[in-house]
Amino acid sequence: MTELAKSSQAPLLSLRNINMTFGGIRALKDVSFEVMPGEVHCLAGENGSGKSTLIKIVTGVYRPEPGAAIEYDGQTYSHMSPVTAQAAGIQVIWQDLALFPEMSVAENIAFQTVLGRWPRVISYSRMHEIAVKALARLGVSLDVDRPLKDYQIAQRQIVAIARALIGDAKLIFMDEPTASLTQSETDHLMDIVRTLSASGVAVVFVSHRLAEVLEISDRLTVLRDGALVGVYPAAGMTQSRITELMTGRTFEYDVRSREVSANPVVLEVEKLSRPGLFEDISFTLRGGETLGITGLLGSGRTELALSLFGMLKPRSGTIRLEGKPVRFSSNRAAIAAGIAYLSEDRLSLGLIQPQSIADNLVIASLDRVTSGGFLSDDRKRALVAQWIADLGIRIGRQDDAISTLSGGNQQRVAIAKWLATNPKLLILDAPTVGVDVGARAGIFEIIAKLADSGLAIILISDEVPEVYFHADRVLHMAEGRIVNRFTPRDCTLADIEAAVYA
Repeated sequence: MTELAKSSQAPLLSLRNINMTFGGIRALKDVSFEVMPGEVHCLAGENGSGKSTLIKIVTGVYRPEPGAAIEYDGQTYSHMSPVTAQAAGIQVIWQDLALFPEMSVAENIAFQTVLGRWPRVISYSRMHEIAVKALARLGVSLDVDRPLKDYQIAQRQIVAIARALIGDAKLIFMDEPTASLTQSETDHLMDIVRTLSASGVAVVFVSHRLAEVLEISDRLTVLRDGALVGVYPAAGMTQSRITELMTGRTFEYDVRSREVSANPVVLEVEKLSRPGLFEDISFTLRGGETLGITGLLGSGRTELALSLFGMLKPRSGTIRLEGKPVRFSSNRAAIAAGIAYLSEDRLSLGLIQPQSIADNLVIASLDRVTSGGFLSDDRKRALVAQWIADLGIRIGRQDDAISTLSGGNQQRVAIAKWLATNPKLLILDAPTVGVDVGARAGIFEIIAKLADSGLAIILISDEVPEVYFHADRVLHMAEGRIVNRFTPRDCTLADIEAAVYA
């Protein structure tokens, strides 16, 4: 659908004077927002800016304060309900996926087709057929009869996208849909979004990957601290300009790569292999060094990290920590030896969402907050207060659920959890997934300070600029092997990107 055709139509969705308050805090302040039929519209803003609240108002999860006006597909509503929104063709892919790990892929994709007011006989063959067709539309083939828990997070993300596409959708919200996808999967999703747009389906795209925003969007609505900054055409916009609009600040990164060859060796890995996952991995890591590992999802990066952390046992090869050979029987043994691992899946593996901020922060270092075998509330609160202050974590109360924090602050708590163990080696697996650009800058400032203090760090990311600007050296993995080694101060960003995305 052309820009001229879109602009000549009435909006599919029009929100006016949207206000929302939680506990005396204004989450949305007189926001107006509209989406045209067939438009790809980016909703941009830092975590906590009000994006998710606005989506939940459209989908009926929240009711806006009096005075709001909602028009959708020619109808006027004082508020939407979840049932009304779904019946009207509004679908959402949430960042946390909202899937059922114990159910099969087919059940996760097609379960809404068997819901209703009255009991009915479930046809599993029909659910199987629906799921296969939905995945085929994404160009993906999965065993739809296997439990979802058998699949990695990237495949789970695809299942969530397939589920959203099976309905007769007119408007789809995609909240960080590419956060766990490979570059090729992301490219394919972009093609699907363009196809949906051409067929008249509107897509509201929320992503912290600003290059994707510029590639796919027609227009951008920017929120900051719950208020509307403005609505802008994507044409002519730059990543730096979006960042400035979102945060009110500008960010410029310089290559950090330093010479650390005089520092003592902390970790030595020699010919480490686990057939089917990674082969013949060798490298050294020194104190105060940040070693970047990049490559597409499926390249063996996370599996290597899990082997260093004692959760996967290598078949052959040697790991030495401060010169001493180690072979961990479990992650507990790795933690005791001084290795910490921040998981790429913060929501389900990195943190326990219903538990308090304090409990999440101390869970890996209980020996430091116990006295005589019993938990000491005073020690616990002191330790939590120390790390909240040191990492600049913004919280209400220590006893609040971790789920009340923004993604950036949750990630800082996850980092603090491992720093509290006083590690010799910190492995950060995709530490900025689902974190906005402002919070990312803060996380990388923390990483730089930790390296300057002498901590050895492994930084894993599929976003090449992250390792290029923030690591001293970079290993490129593909198909379970190290295929390239780079020193950022001696090469360009384009050199590494060309190798990774070739």
